[in-house]
Amino acid sequence: MAEQKVRTRFAPSPTGYMHIGNLRTALYGYLYAKAQHGDFILRIEDTDRSRYVADAVDFIRRTLDLAHIHPDEGPGFGGDCGPYVQSERTDLYKKYAEELVKSGHAYYCFCAEEDHTAGEFSGYDRTCRDLPQDVIDAHLAAGDPYVIRQKMPLTGATTFFDVLHGSITIQNAELEDQVLLKRDGMPTYNFANVIDDHLMGITHIMRGAEFITSTPKYILLYESFGWDVPTFIHLAPVMGKNEDGSISKLSKRHGATSFEDLVKAGYLPEAITNYVALLGWNPKTTNQEIFSMNELIEAFRLDGLSKSPAVFDYAKLGWINGEYLKAMEDEAFQKLARPYFGDLPEYLESAYATLCTLLKTRITHLSELPQEIAFLTSQPAFDAALYTNKRNKATPEKAKELLPAMIGLLETVSDDDWNNAALYEKLNAYIEKTGIKKGLAMWVLRIAAAGKAVTPGGATEILTLLGRNVSLERLKKSLANLNEI
Repeated sequence: MAEQKVRTRFAPSPTGYMHIGNLRTALYGYLYAKAQHGDFILRIEDTDRSRYVADAVDFIRRTLDLAHIHPDEGPGFGGDCGPYVQSERTDLYKKYAEELVKSGHAYYCFCAEEDHTAGEFSGYDRTCRDLPQDVIDAHLAAGDPYVIRQKMPLTGATTFFDVLHGSITIQNAELEDQVLLKRDGMPTYNFANVIDDHLMGITHIMRGAEFITSTPKYILLYESFGWDVPTFIHLAPVMGKNEDGSISKLSKRHGATSFEDLVKAGYLPEAITNYVALLGWNPKTTNQEIFSMNELIEAFRLDGLSKSPAVFDYAKLGWINGEYLKAMEDEAFQKLARPYFGDLPEYLESAYATLCTLLKTRITHLSELPQEIAFLTSQPAFDAALYTNKRNKATPEKAKELLPAMIGLLETVSDDDWNNAALYEKLNAYIEKTGIKKGLAMWVLRIAAAGKAVTPGGATEILTLLGRNVSLERLKKSLANLNEI
């Protein structure tokens, strides 16, 4: 008998939001399916209409495309198992719910649920579980509203195997007679999932560990229908680090937590996907951390998944993103960075390519760009302490002594010759002639022009970015400030 083809799925609710945990679930499902030469299905679970957001399906598709997660089947494209939107499959759910009633695994419930809760676990008290058939028929003939509930076994236990957590047993007495079909004919989340996963041939279900306790309800449904039970992989949660060092489930208080928010913050989609893949998975065979999608697919194995919670580390994401930025072609980076700069002064606009080259290797995400160039767009407030540098034996007094001659030298350089190579050659010749220490001269010149201790580039590169007029104006202003102390 031929081995069954691996089929995984991502089944988000159309809420218009893709949390990092959701993205990771989609990514792992995709990677496993592709690694096993199987199929990855996108299905939209929109039975909870109170959470429905218009255009959310398009948003989900765009997000998956950006993350380079490409479903084989889904709403509006490919596949023979459609429709792939649950609200378009309601007749199916009604049919299967009624099958369970006929087989004795479910029952009609005519109660108003809020009036029939049991104190033991605040669940339904099973008032309608064993109604006589004539009473059921009378209710149905009268058109009384009802839900269909799953008839859970009252004794014993249900055991299932999870790839990460092994064999798990839950006592049946803990299981409520859950609603399968609501009064409006819409299925509940749990029931629709089982029906759809079976009909779509899903072999492996990846979802959050918070669903472990409800999995016996799924298992019992599969068994009631006589269907094969898929393989379950319950993923550990993604956590965030709190200010006090403790961890809690990742939320907005930890920073950007959705794929869209991270992209807006200037992280590259490829870098986000790369980092999210490492949140709870380890390739084991390599120390590699930068992966293309094809490399992830090649390396992905279920035994690399961790059952321990993963902590979202923005510094690690920044490092990975920085590596992606460094590897970009200069022209691609220039185009990507442009919106983050806003309106640049003319002297920086004319040096835009040079500016990008200097910054590309210094940032972890594109949103850092405005703060990185703030000192170039407006001269920072004077701070004499910046001129002190022990290694170069620089002091404010030395700066006062050296700046006049260097300003005079730079005034002899024309606009046409005002570039990094020419400025460096001119200054280097002057330094060799006068015997000044190069480190001292360049430190003083850079601080006077930039007004900042750490800059992207050295003295001549800063002068090149600022252009002749702005550079000389800043140097003279810094000298004047030094002379006043």
